[in-house]
Amino acid sequence: MAMVVHHHHLRPYLATATALFLALTIAPLAAGDPLGQFCGTSYNYTRNSSYQANIQRLAATLPRNTSASPTLFATDTVGAVPDIVYALALCRGDANASACGDCVATAFQDAQQLCAYNKDATVFYDPCLLRYSNQNFLADTNSDGRGNALILMNTQNVTAPFKVFDAAVAVLLNATATYAAANSSKRFGTGVEAFQSFDSNNPRIYGLAQCTPDMSPADCRSCLSGIIQTGTKYFSGKQGGRVLVLRCNYRYEQYSFFTTTPLLQLPEPTVGAPAPAPAPAVVNGTPTPPTTGGARGTKGNKTGRALAIALPIVAAILATIVLCSCLWRKKRKTPGKSTLPDTTNPEDIQSIDSLIIDISTLRAATENFDEANKLGEGGFGSVYKGILPDDQEIAVKRLSQTSRQGMEELKNELVLVAKLQHKNLVRLVGVCLEDHEKLLVYEYMPNKSLDTILFNPEKSKELDWGRRFNIIKGIARGLNYLHEDSQFKIIHRDLKASNILLDSNYTPKISDFGLARLFGGDQWQEATKSVVGTYGYMAPEYAMRGHYSIKSDVFSFGILILEILTGRRSSGSFNIEESVDLLSLVWEHWEAGTVAELVDPSLGGGFPEGDVLRCIHIGLLCVQGDPAARPVMSSVVMMLGSDTVTLQAPSKPGFFARNNSANTAVSTVSLSG
Repeated sequence: MAMVVHHHHLRPYLATATALFLALTIAPLAAGDPLGQFCGTSYNYTRNSSYQANIQRLAATLPRNTSASPTLFATDTVGAVPDIVYALALCRGDANASACGDCVATAFQDAQQLCAYNKDATVFYDPCLLRYSNQNFLADTNSDGRGNALILMNTQNVTAPFKVFDAAVAVLLNATATYAAANSSKRFGTGVEAFQSFDSNNPRIYGLAQCTPDMSPADCRSCLSGIIQTGTKYFSGKQGGRVLVLRCNYRYEQYSFFTTTPLLQLPEPTVGAPAPAPAPAVVNGTPTPPTTGGARGTKGNKTGRALAIALPIVAAILATIVLCSCLWRKKRKTPGKSTLPDTTNPEDIQSIDSLIIDISTLRAATENFDEANKLGEGGFGSVYKGILPDDQEIAVKRLSQTSRQGMEELKNELVLVAKLQHKNLVRLVGVCLEDHEKLLVYEYMPNKSLDTILFNPEKSKELDWGRRFNIIKGIARGLNYLHEDSQFKIIHRDLKASNILLDSNYTPKISDFGLARLFGGDQWQEATKSVVGTYGYMAPEYAMRGHYSIKSDVFSFGILILEILTGRRSSGSFNIEESVDLLSLVWEHWEAGTVAELVDPSLGGGFPEGDVLRCIHIGLLCVQGDPAARPVMSSVVMMLGSDTVTLQAPSKPGFFARNNSANTAVSTVSLSG
């Protein structure tokens, strides 16, 4: 199952793409990756400023205060104008204190990365949310739920008639919202409703509603009503959905996603006969009159009778339609429509099937692949910008008929990307395999790929030190997720500047998993006779002997660091226009103690020399000739995140080239094994 993420600001604004819904299964609550964030647009602070110091003071106290509160909610204010910081943190009502504190602490770290040097940041997680700002938003507790909203939708449709299911969801959400507003000091409520579905595996609907505890019951109910109304525009017939704003949020699913017994239990409706007067709902074991915010009396009874009469009729009609449809499809095959790649894993089939988009939709979105919409072209085909009917911007990767990426690579990319979820990995929106077309649909990245900015003398000025450092750290986190933190161990094998995409905030997203490979739990290296990838980024053991591992990805990452800091391309071989290639150039200046001279002139001297030299040091550690000497990505993330970690002296890089007087030669490091 997949989840579509929308940002909503006054009117629907569809900004991001597909995330993996399986990541939200019930488990001990942990922060994980952010569900989404909002960054201010008016005010920025500078590095080591008083404002940053005040954020750090809050980061040291607010997680503890939130987790220690009986309502798992805290606000605080630190500093004086113009450096005053207001902050609010809220944890989900069923979170334990430890998980709550950890989530808020993580939120402070991520907010400063996702909204770098921005005075106003809001970040949402499954178990918590955080906002800090230089504006006093704490005084406003009567939000109606129509401001900045994060909208997350399960793209799977229900098997029941949409209108019937939607009505049941509305009953549950309104009842749960009323409970959260009026019956809980936490302003938190959960509920379950029995529902007669055609799918016997999903007979219940589960709901959750929450407000910040400082809201009055009336303000809380108003806020929840606003976002419930917003959700109806997106969630009709969908198995699950959620809307989050700063002051309130709700969620519903067809499985129990919260960790406690439902606080509200709605009775199962009678099917097949006129419904009697509804039985009372049960709240914590005590019968209570069923309410939906004061509107479930006579109207609710009429709705119940109508459902009881209509449901069996609709069921019979639907069953007939499904049976006829199956028989018709069995006899008929659509000309020119290719099937999805075969795979032996049913979960892989399901993960791909849920992403299918019609060819007609993509032709309309790209204006029939108009050249004016072309974003770029590579070895596998062209990439086009498109706009879906819901105004979501997309990038459509159209594989050419002569593409080097065959069906095996396509299947590999689909299965891998559909299962991955991380803020530094590009997200797959959909796939289309019709009319002999092979189309992959990704979230649109306004700033395109890193190479289009980094190696352009004019555009490279957009990448100041702060952005370059954040790009380096973001790539490191994404690669660490692939190697160690995802449910698989994944080797990318083609990490390079053109495969790093940048969103509107210059957040890096690793893309193009066509050459990636899965490793088993104890596997660390594999050999291939077919060496594929990009020279200049290939580790020597891979280029020469076909041996690839997580350490070959680390080598490619080291090249990226050096490119980002110097603004120079790595050719991977001796360049007759220069005395030495990038690795050799950096190494010779490193040995001479003059490596600062290589820093990209586009930075204009506006960078902390110590931090830059440390990054170059880390880059050289990653490109060492011996794979065993290169650090793992978790260590790299730690090195980049703290200047107190001691760095070892690097050894000579792999593929080190040296100018030998009149004759130029390229020598490579000889590796054993």
